[in-house]
Amino acid sequence: MTDNLRRTPLYEEHVKAKAKMIPFAGWEMPIQYSSVIKEHQNVRNNLGIFDVSHMGEIEIRGKDAIIFADYIVTNSVRDMRTGKVKYTPMCYPDGGEVDDLFVYKLGEDFILLVVNASNYEKDLEWVIKNKSNFDVEILGKTEDYGEVAIQGPKAEEFLDKYFYGTTTLKDLGFFQSTNGELFGIPVLISRTGYTGEDGFEVYADPNGIIEIWQASLNEGNQYKILPAGLGARDTLRFEVAYWLYGNDIDATTNPFEAGQGFAVKLKKEKFIGKESLEKIQQEGVGRRLVGLSVPTGGIPRHGEEVFLNDRKIGYVTSGNFSPVHKKIFAMAYIDINHSKPNTKLSMLLRNKLVDVYVVDLPFVEPRAGKKKI
Repeated sequence: MTDNLRRTPLYEEHVKAKAKMIPFAGWEMPIQYSSVIKEHQNVRNNLGIFDVSHMGEIEIRGKDAIIFADYIVTNSVRDMRTGKVKYTPMCYPDGGEVDDLFVYKLGEDFILLVVNASNYEKDLEWVIKNKSNFDVEILGKTEDYGEVAIQGPKAEEFLDKYFYGTTTLKDLGFFQSTNGELFGIPVLISRTGYTGEDGFEVYADPNGIIEIWQASLNEGNQYKILPAGLGARDTLRFEVAYWLYGNDIDATTNPFEAGQGFAVKLKKEKFIGKESLEKIQQEGVGRRLVGLSVPTGGIPRHGEEVFLNDRKIGYVTSGNFSPVHKKIFAMAYIDINHSKPNTKLSMLLRNKLVDVYVVDLPFVEPRAGKKKI
């Protein structure tokens, strides 16, 4: 089963830590080290470190790097300052999503795209396909990057002691990046956070990321640092209702119904999907992504059907247990006319109809970015 799976630079570290390894997006990755709930709560209350070296990195270099990146994503890149990071969908001409990703402006001629692991090859092919006459070089560089995410309310206090650069991490704003050294290793470090907690994403070469992982666990004891796996990463992002490509968004969904309209800048002169997205905005969406409270019946799976009386009006994209609320929730696309909070619906859960209730998203309010904007 694992013969064709790729391994991150940190694979041996996971084995040493007796992590439970699973196939994920073509990689052999840790799902958990102790328990998902323990790792989840430790990130919410203290500090966790994740191996996210499976994420894909695409470099765009050249004179037209900024205007080309601006053309292939829905958010605005032209107004970004060097060091700025933005979240954005990347769409097909019909408005469906190729992926959602982070854009890093690292220079006037250097843009870094950080994309989902499962979409790396597809995204690279799409970006190259749309190069046209732009004066850019497009490089698939995922093999050259290792990445860890260090997340939790103690992340700044911990890492700032060991980071040396042109700014301190205390002064690094939300959705900003900077270069420097962490534990003596050259890094690119940013402050975004897929968990909803404050935290940092650390990029280094594959050997350097091993040293950073080891040093973080060695030096982080007083901050109660623990390694966390994909299981906790999913429950954490689910509580704050961040999207998971392939579940909550894909080629059949558009940013407006998914709640990503904030990252679609229709005032831009030109970008892929603009005409379709303008039409969708003008006509209005027929469904939207909402939260559902699921009092009984277990955790809903992707694709479970949602009904009003006997009529299907939607489907589940993600379902999970919230360790913070100690309740089960789901995210689902629901007919816009029945998407208001407190609406009582039903769900076909394990072939049994159970009552569910529309609730506001997110289930847990993100704390990342509350301190610095």
